[in-house]
Amino acid sequence: MNDFEHTSAASAADALAKLGGAPSALGTSYPAAPARFIAGGTDLIPLMHDHLAAPTRLIDLKPAHDLRGVRLAADGALAIGALTTLTDIERDPAVAERAPILIEAVREAATPQLRAMATIGGNLLQRTRCWYFRGETRCWLKGGDTCYARAGRSDHHAILGTDSSPCIAVHPSDLAPALVALDARVAISGPRGTHAVPVADLLQPPTADRRVEHTLAPDELITAIEIPPQPAGARGVYLKAMERAAWSFALASAAVQLALRDGRVDHIRIVLGGVAPTPWRAVDAERLLIGQPLTPALATQAAERALASASPFDHNAYKLPLARALVRRAVLGASAMESEGA
Repeated sequence: MNDFEHTSAASAADALAKLGGAPSALGTSYPAAPARFIAGGTDLIPLMHDHLAAPTRLIDLKPAHDLRGVRLAADGALAIGALTTLTDIERDPAVAERAPILIEAVREAATPQLRAMATIGGNLLQRTRCWYFRGETRCWLKGGDTCYARAGRSDHHAILGTDSSPCIAVHPSDLAPALVALDARVAISGPRGTHAVPVADLLQPPTADRRVEHTLAPDELITAIEIPPQPAGARGVYLKAMERAAWSFALASAAVQLALRDGRVDHIRIVLGGVAPTPWRAVDAERLLIGQPLTPALATQAAERALASASPFDHNAYKLPLARALVRRAVLGASAMESEGA
């Protein structure tokens, strides 16, 4: 691990001011930025240990209490401070009432010890667990010329969206698919002001001039995650398949947020995890279900459509039937029909 300076920030504004005093990160790709914010540190510290990140200044956000906590608005919207831990989210009654799918995702995300340290902002910005990236290979994502997973071991890699980037590593966050299914946005502050973008726009496939899995600029800070009011009667389900019995990264996952009206699907979000470089929203499958009375047969058709554009590699074709089964189960589970026709 390289030598670095450590300083603490008392607030979001203080953190940005301290970042402004660091060597300029503008024009530098995010992973190579000389100054970095640190929250729980559950991903950044291992990255530094493995020489995948080498900041010369760490700005500790933990004292910044304005970045913590859950706020419930009068209209039912939720604002979750970016520094709020996964444990705090799991225990929050407003989240349990308004967005239970997020709590399901939190409980699948990590061990209780890690959930007590990890923050929701950090969870969204964590780097891929691709073994080529985390290992000694100089893969494309680390500045090389080749994504070795394409012709190598692709067991845990993408089967959807593989033409969107040279890199076929999957996004590791469990919370991200659930947040996309909730139409959540991230509030961002920086020297150019404050704005909000959908989680789906924050998490984007790496490009040649941005070899990182998100669009946050090096001089910006996520301050909150905003979840809008959900449709009346909406219910959510998050399902995850893992190699180990518990607390492993998803081989595939499915987040479904659904509302019925008069027995027909009135609102639907289907988002897959573990199968694409980003949380993958299955828009065509959603269109199939809108306005229809939901049946097990229709849920099966939606699951087929959700994976229709998949292109497996040599070692990950197993993800196709796995992801289809998760989508079907999640759709039926969200409509309280999981046992029917199973």
